[in-house]
Amino acid sequence: MKAELNIPQELVEEIADRVLQKMLPVLEEWHMPDQYLNIDELSAMLGKSKAQIYQWVNSASHGLSNFPYRKAGRSLRFSKKEIKNWLKSNKSG
Repeated sequence: MKAELNIPQELVEEIADRVLQKMLPVLEEWHMPDQYLNIDELSAMLGKSKAQIYQWVNSASHGLSNFPYRKAGRSLRFSKKEIKNWLKSNKSG
């Protein structure tokens, strides 16, 4: 025989609202088109010097890191989504 849970409707709705509030930022990010930044915009976003970013790109171009970048002719472009994921995966513990 299965035990039934009698959860008040108000509590169910409160839980659903809390879950939705936690999920909204993730859902919005999935549906947002990606934005590509140039080096000046990335430098401003990260609060890092362009020299630091060039070092990361250089390391990645030699297979020494997984820093996300793209070349557009002679220019560098950076996916905002990829940079955010890179930042999350490279946080120190």
